[in-house]
Amino acid sequence: MTVEMNREMANVQASAIDDMHLNTLYTLLEGDVPDRSPFTLTKEQLALLDNEHALHLAGKTRSYSLEEAMDIIRGN
Repeated sequence: MTVEMNREMANVQASAIDDMHLNTLYTLLEGDVPDRSPFTLTKEQLALLDNEHALHLAGKTRSYSLEEAMDIIRGN
């Protein structure tokens, strides 16, 4: 860790940030993200996704752009 990072960590510690935030910041600065097991879906979840995909390919459902989704969320 560089001297500047050490100073920054000392500044963060001096402030009233709780341990969770401090640990998160330290992990980001160190780049030491723990390994996690691969994400897996259950058979039921896979079947649901396969069904939704088939409906989409058949034109029975549609996709939305981010802008369209945000408009829907905002009620526009």
